[in-house]
Amino acid sequence: MPGASMNRRTSHRVAVGAIAIGGGAPIVVQSMTNTDTADLCATAEQVDALARAGSELVRVTVNTPEAAAAVAPLRDRLDAMGCSVPLIGDFHYNGHRLLTKYPECALALAKFRINPGNVGHGSKRDEQFATMIEAACRHEKPVRIGVNWGSLDAQLLARLMDQNGRSAVPVDASAVTREALIVSALESAAQAVRWGLPPERIVISCKVSSVQELIAVYRELARRCEYALHLGLTEAGMGSKGIVASSAAMAVLLQEGIGDTIRISLTPEPGGDRTREVVVAQELLQTMGLRSFAPMVVACPGCGRTTSTVFQTLADRIQTYLRVQMPAWRGQYPGVENMRVAVMGCVVNGPGESKHADIGISLPGTNEIPVAPVYVDGRKTVTLKGARIAEEFQAIVEGYVARKYGCGPASRAATGSVS
Repeated sequence: MPGASMNRRTSHRVAVGAIAIGGGAPIVVQSMTNTDTADLCATAEQVDALARAGSELVRVTVNTPEAAAAVAPLRDRLDAMGCSVPLIGDFHYNGHRLLTKYPECALALAKFRINPGNVGHGSKRDEQFATMIEAACRHEKPVRIGVNWGSLDAQLLARLMDQNGRSAVPVDASAVTREALIVSALESAAQAVRWGLPPERIVISCKVSSVQELIAVYRELARRCEYALHLGLTEAGMGSKGIVASSAAMAVLLQEGIGDTIRISLTPEPGGDRTREVVVAQELLQTMGLRSFAPMVVACPGCGRTTSTVFQTLADRIQTYLRVQMPAWRGQYPGVENMRVAVMGCVVNGPGESKHADIGISLPGTNEIPVAPVYVDGRKTVTLKGARIAEEFQAIVEGYVARKYGCGPASRAATGSVS
């Protein structure tokens, strides 16, 4: 794909279960549950749904003894369901106690997430952080040292603010806060290494909710270390706001080769589907040409030539169909995730765009002849008409997928036709 060979920043490679982060590995998509982890049934269902949507790592909250006790049974239940996605434990405030008291929780997790701002204060901070790092070393688990500007170490920030105040050339408060985020992450990582955690088991994140601040922080973080980096705009918001903000921030960094794993932290709408954040993350990477997850549908926006909504309905139907099929198609049809499908609404750009796609259809616009030519690998193969255009086009797509991607490399390289 265009852009797939983009130069990536040099970083250590971290193994999280069977998933590799950094070191030139493909950028990893992850997500997080919003269920009570102690609710074993609800959490297993959501983890499985996120994994089926394409999340390659799933983080769960481990905040109570009940949640810690549920992690190992959760892992067992997921394995029985055929869901092998690695689980990450999210620890704040009491992680040192939970990892010590529930070693089976530590064993079942593929990675720990530790927030340096929430591991303790004063003299207890180093002791409690060390306890968590020692657990990671003992169980050979990687750790994400995840700093967040909403829970930044207050003592560290105060120290840097004091130093800035005494400087001959002080900078503004936002610059000091950015530096505090970076220092918190790097000093904590250095401590972890001194206590025995190899750099190859460390991932770092410094998350903020401002697009420009995130870009500035990660550029500097990337300059100053070779740890694998997790990208995410924290508290991004709901709906289009969260999607646009996250994409605006991460696209800039990814284009510069910064970032080894990402999460789109969307606030779900009431009753909304948690898997939406996974789809957005995949689409961000795929539209940038960095990875392929599912066939992409190209569709025109519509204009006065397309007063019929048939092309909109068909585009939505085909896009939904392709994504629903992907869990089965990943193993059955290697390479199908690179397929491009065009669903166009009139004669202006319809035939041309359809020819550029692997398979495309140009539906009739207002006052055009009520027929829909179909193009396969750049050639017109059939013209559809009547009330069953949607069903017939979906059948053509199914046949194309089976023929082009179903019989090994030779078949996948060959072009096909539909009669």
